[in-house]
Amino acid sequence: MGRFYGYNRVSSKEQHLDRGRKSIERFCNEHDYELVKIFEDKQTGRSFDRPRYVVLKEDVVQAGDTIVIPEYDRLGRADQTKQELEYFKSHKVRIIFLDIPTTQIDLTLMTDGMSAAILSCINDMLISFYDLMARTELQRKKKRQQEGIEAKKARGEWDNYGRPRIMSAADFARHYQRVVDGSIGSLALMRELELNKDTYFRYVREYKQTH
Repeated sequence: MGRFYGYNRVSSKEQHLDRGRKSIERFCNEHDYELVKIFEDKQTGRSFDRPRYVVLKEDVVQAGDTIVIPEYDRLGRADQTKQELEYFKSHKVRIIFLDIPTTQIDLTLMTDGMSAAILSCINDMLISFYDLMARTELQRKKKRQQEGIEAKKARGEWDNYGRPRIMSAADFARHYQRVVDGSIGSLALMRELELNKDTYFRYVREYKQTH
């Protein structure tokens, strides 16, 4: 069995590392794992360019070692974490997440061949899990973005955020005043200004909100 290390992270300097640190220590004590050291960062999970993590990954852990992490989201964002797990798998480093029980199987009770096979299965499971999370998060972001666009369109605000306006609100108001005065109809003005129906009536709603 290799050495055991802990990795603990919080997102900001105002947050405390105590809870995660105690979880790692308690787990190792309960399983009689000799914990060499816990590496800790106070930095966002958006980037893996964190001082203590880089040291742990590139300078400390070796094949056969294990990294114990309090919670699966403490390592980082799902899309990038998948890549990190693939790295550790290729370097034969085991990752244990304390909130994912299947990663905590005691491999010391098995033969070397069985332990390697189970470890490979665990690593594959984790990589698949993070791949699913990353794709789910991407779909969620796209859905929220589309919902936001639709909401802006419904409020007549999309021109402020999306495609460039065909004409300024002031120019449209000047032309639309002729409709208000009764000197031209909406259909005729729409054709004159070469606006499609959606854009024209969006500008009309905008006009009515400000006049």
